Amino acid sequence: MTRRELAHWERQPIQVAVGVVFPVMILLMFGYLIGGGRDVGGDYIDYLVPGILALTMAFGLESTVIAVTQDVNKGVIDRFRSMPMANGAVLVGRSAADMLQSAVSLAVMIGVGYAIGWRAHTTAAGFLGAVGLLLLFRFAMLWIGIHLALVAGKPELVQAVQILVWPVGFLSNAIATPASMPDWLGTVVQWNPMSQTATAVRDLFGSVGGASGHVLAAVLWPVGLFAVFFPLALRRFARLSY
Repeated sequence: MTRRELAHWERQPIQVAVGVVFPVMILLMFGYLIGGGRDVGGDYIDYLVPGILALTMAFGLESTVIAVTQDVNKGVIDRFRSMPMANGAVLVGRSAADMLQSAVSLAVMIGVGYAIGWRAHTTAAGFLGAVGLLLLFRFAMLWIGIHLALVAGKPELVQAVQILVWPVGFLSNAIATPASMPDWLGTVVQWNPMSQTATAVRDLFGSVGGASGHVLAAVLWPVGLFAVFFPLALRRFARLSY
């Protein structure tokens, strides 16, 4: 199932390229056109890059969730059900392919960050730990998206659901510190799971705006979300034929 999804990359290279280029544009836009964040306590690029890396892990889900709904609506899933495979193998294969693309996007973004002056002031273990947290957050968001895709059932409805990712992404400390926001909004931002990931990643990278003690929260939030939405997605998928 994973090889099947990777074969789609060959046929849809533009879609893959857009998924990689879009977060680069966001980073450059905020870094040079809208940049200059307040109260970050240092170089804004040093604060921004880890935040955009976290933001990248939330965006781009629509390609995966739309592909899931297309398989359902075209009857592909019914053909797979006649084959000897585990329940949910189609979803797991799709998620594995998405994670590979996310890893590629993350590598490109880190390269662009280095090109514009950002540096990770940490050990190899800290660097790998930060990358691991980012991919863990992506994995949790991915299964939320897959579950919503199965519930929505149609690609056009999935695109509407994708809009909900934007408030989650921008109501976080990815691009601005909560200290620059009204008190009530800053409180909401601090409790956002993405904020926990962004803060923990900044800490592990040794970047401005990092704070110790957030790594545990950055692990527990995605694990908790995955524990809820993974079984919900598998259950929904199992009932598609009923």
